[in-house]
Parts: sequence; structure tokens; C-alpha cells
Amino acid sequence: MSAEQPILGAAEADELSLLELADRLLNRGVVLTGEATISVAGVDLIYLGLNVVLTAVENLGVRKPSHGSGR
Repeated sequence: MSAEQPILGAAEADELSLLELADRLLNRGVVLTGEATISVAGVDLIYLGLNVVLTAVENLGVRKPSHGSGR
């Protein structure tokens, strides 16, 4: 009477958990850009621009060498 129990926490190959997604995004880095304009009667009153860089702290100081510098 031994029925096979499903292994808890084992995700399929094409399934990505929220934690894994956040880890991948922070390791690679993400840039978010957005714009919004508030206007009344066709006259622009306020323009909002947003540029956000989201990455892990360890990646901020890392610089990859450029391939054409000759140094």
C-alpha cells in the first residue's frame, strides 16, 4: 500500500517561481522607463519622467572590460 507522493516544491522545467524571477532580474539588472503628462483643456501642466535602474548592490561596482580599448 505504498502510493507515490508528489515531491513538494519541485517545479516543472518551464515554471518559474516569483523568488527565482526576482533573483534573475536583480542579478542581470533592469531599467524601467515611463512618462506621464497631466493636461487640462489641451494644455500640458505637468510632465513626469521616470528612469529607474534596479539591480543587486554587488553589481553596481562591477565593470566589464571593453573589447576595443587596447589596455
